[in-house]
Amino acid sequence: MEKSRVLVVGGTGYLGKRLVKASLANGHPTFVLLRPEIGVDIEKIQLLLSFKEQGAKLVKASFSDHQSLVDAVKQVDVVISAISGVHTRSHHILLQLNLIKAIKEAGNIKRFLPSEFGTDPSRMSHAMEPGRVTFDDKMVIRKAIEEAGIPFTYVTANCFAGYFVGGLSQPLIITPSTDHVLVLGHANVKAIYVDEDDIATYTIKAVDDPRMVNKTLHIRPPENILSQNELVQAWEELIGKQLAKTTISEEDFLTKLKNMDYAEQVGLGHYYNVCYEGCLTNFELGDNEEEATHTTPNFSFRSTLIEGVFRTPYIIMLYIYF
Repeated sequence: MEKSRVLVVGGTGYLGKRLVKASLANGHPTFVLLRPEIGVDIEKIQLLLSFKEQGAKLVKASFSDHQSLVDAVKQVDVVISAISGVHTRSHHILLQLNLIKAIKEAGNIKRFLPSEFGTDPSRMSHAMEPGRVTFDDKMVIRKAIEEAGIPFTYVTANCFAGYFVGGLSQPLIITPSTDHVLVLGHANVKAIYVDEDDIATYTIKAVDDPRMVNKTLHIRPPENILSQNELVQAWEELIGKQLAKTTISEEDFLTKLKNMDYAEQVGLGHYYNVCYEGCLTNFELGDNEEEATHTTPNFSFRSTLIEGVFRTPYIIMLYIYF
């Protein structure tokens, strides 16, 4: 079967660059949106040029130029958006409304995958302010897609391993200490940690899967469904010592949250939902939802504990030298 032509929007971002790499690796004709707003960000320009050297085509377009978006979309079959849902008041995710208008006008797109990749926003209507803004904005995008009649796949990938596992699920920390850990409540609430390269690879596998049309894809490998206590124990076994532990209760966490700035409140609100409420594992899948491990059972997910973040060179270097 001929591979779909894939356009990645936000291809220089944390997940976007992995999506470009996975698309190329899986043999898709790959297009990357080049927005003039990139300006003189030399690192992003160099990254885009490296994509071009690997066979990707750079397509110039801007969210503020409707016709340029339409022209870009007409060149491909599938659009994947990975624009950042940055923790500001700017509602960056809503820029995709312009992209949806372009896709609807172009009329040729057989699948649109909007920027999600984290917690399922359809299950987060209860989330506290201001953290719920991310989920609310994503639901605005879902509503616009469905009202426009655009075929879609929503990808929810839960926790990025690079952020959560390296920091042992401690907020605002991405590298583990060899001495101390902050324990969130009783630390037995299960979360789901997925390697970012696995998220990108499985997303690309889904674009030509007819079973995933107008479905939500949940990426949740069973071996990576772990509590904070289990993460800490695995790290202790790797470094050969016990960490000193300080516990922060749910009440104290919420009190601390109120005294932080807006961006920190958004981010830590998500930690509260995941690590205290268990929002990633407290539900069963319903209609129009699929689990990645079921749709492609032979796909080998990277184990968070054995092959994942704990084994990456920078973590090992921290352990050896510090």
